[in-house]
Amino acid sequence: MSQCLMGRCDMADMQKVCCALRPAAGLCSLLLTLVAAYSRATEVEVLHWWTAGGESRALGELRMVMEQRGHAWRDLSVAGGGGSNAMTALKSRVMAGHPPAAAQIKGPAIQEWGAEDSLASIDAVAVPGRWDAVLPPVVARMMKYRGQYVAAPLNVHRVNWLWVNPRLLRQAGVKPPASLDELFAALDALKKAGILPLAYGGQPWQDATVFESVALAVGGPEWYQKAFVELDQAALKGAVMQKALESYRRLKPYTDANAVGREWNLSTAMVINGRAAMQFMGDWAKGEFLAAGKRPGIDFLCMPVPGTAGMFTFNVDSFVFFRHTSHEVSRAQAELAAILMDPAFQERFSLQKGSIPVRSGARPDRYDACGRQALQDFQGAAQSGLLLPSWAQGMATSSTVQQAMQDVLTRYWNEPGMTAAQAAWRLAAAAKTR
Repeated sequence: MSQCLMGRCDMADMQKVCCALRPAAGLCSLLLTLVAAYSRATEVEVLHWWTAGGESRALGELRMVMEQRGHAWRDLSVAGGGGSNAMTALKSRVMAGHPPAAAQIKGPAIQEWGAEDSLASIDAVAVPGRWDAVLPPVVARMMKYRGQYVAAPLNVHRVNWLWVNPRLLRQAGVKPPASLDELFAALDALKKAGILPLAYGGQPWQDATVFESVALAVGGPEWYQKAFVELDQAALKGAVMQKALESYRRLKPYTDANAVGREWNLSTAMVINGRAAMQFMGDWAKGEFLAAGKRPGIDFLCMPVPGTAGMFTFNVDSFVFFRHTSHEVSRAQAELAAILMDPAFQERFSLQKGSIPVRSGARPDRYDACGRQALQDFQGAAQSGLLLPSWAQGMATSSTVQQAMQDVLTRYWNEPGMTAAQAAWRLAAAAKTR
């Protein structure tokens, strides 16, 4: 009976409890029914890297729905590295022959895992759910391997956001910047006023995230497509890239000496708490502001990175499903896939995480000013065919190329002796990594 009181009881244990405590007959019957249902629940292992406040709250919505459907959720969370630590853990699990039921994987990495012949098709859910009709074509293609859906997307993040503490801008007497020239003027004014201008996290994926937005502002969408999606050697080595690199490193004097290794959410907290004025980061940062009780447009401002208004670099969160021999696990995977693409669930999830639904038909009135602008720009870019995958977030290149290019940028940021021309040539060489 002690095992049952500790929450580890089976049917025999519960029968002993009922006999010992002698509750009302109806209560005993109910208890036995609940234990029987729990014992039949399928354990669903889900590997992910959502451990920050807003992320954790959003994931809690998914876990709650799955448990309401009778499944036992087993959380496999791996923090840090922008997901790289989680991928290392996943590879170990798969190599050992024990893959989870689902794992957070996105972009071209889905194709890489598909090539390993370890993913399960979820067309039985996707085809009747008309996923092809409700997803932007560029996103639908990413979710498939050899024409079959193997992953389910649940939201889309805009990466080219700038987060601003308006009180600190007012204190320095500057307005929110609309161009890169205005941005650097604002950074100068903030620094002169004794305010830390930029909250920065010195990790390779964060270096790449900031550079990506600056590069988009410098070069525009067509050049971005050539350089970071097509990996065109001339675009990677050319004068535009060198100017982008120079503009990126101009940001360093506006950061603090403790930035090395800082996690992104700790940088966001600096803006929230008034210790820094701005942060370059995707809109998962909004989840941190909301979790802290801050109000958009009042306590914080969100705006496209100066020079990128109307442009949309996207990061789609998705889960892939690994092949299992158990029919029960396969059934649970199908149910999880259906939940991830459910319109009501995508809305609930995005409202917690700071993102927007990836499927069409989202209601703008349910979102704050940041969400409404993201929806408007996302839909406009989808219609014009100008949604730009974020290479920094693993949406445009293989993980090998992504990591090699991130390493170049981190070295460039931290080594004053490396010139922009040298960094550009090294980026071009990194793009050839196999």
